[in-house]
Amino acid sequence: MKFIIDNILLIAVALVSGGLLLWPVLRARAGGPSLGTLAATQLMNSREVQIVDVRAATEFGGGSLPNAKNLPLPEVAKRAGELRKDRPVLVVCDLGRRASLAAVKLRSAGISEVYILAGGLQAWRAAGLPLAK
Repeated sequence: MKFIIDNILLIAVALVSGGLLLWPVLRARAGGPSLGTLAATQLMNSREVQIVDVRAATEFGGGSLPNAKNLPLPEVAKRAGELRKDRPVLVVCDLGRRASLAAVKLRSAGISEVYILAGGLQAWRAAGLPLAK
């Protein structure tokens, strides 16, 4: 007991830092499965995937994945009805953070098969894959 009292500050720091390390893992799981660029292109080539870009319209205008539909993040919940529930959805943003939030909203709207492009559009560009404007 004396050890705990003498080292309470160190114990608190260890608990807080452990929680901060777990936060990205827990947040990523809430969004659902992520696909790298290779797995995403394989999915796009093998199935009729709905690609949803959740960036703002101005960002979307600078280029996105081919056949992507622009549903800015603030509008995803309202416009989820525009998507077919029987087809998989690949959610894209710049880095993958907004896509994770959008994926949660799409799942709660009844779309069961939702994937996130890991690394977002930046990973797509880095892989040298085509963009549509």
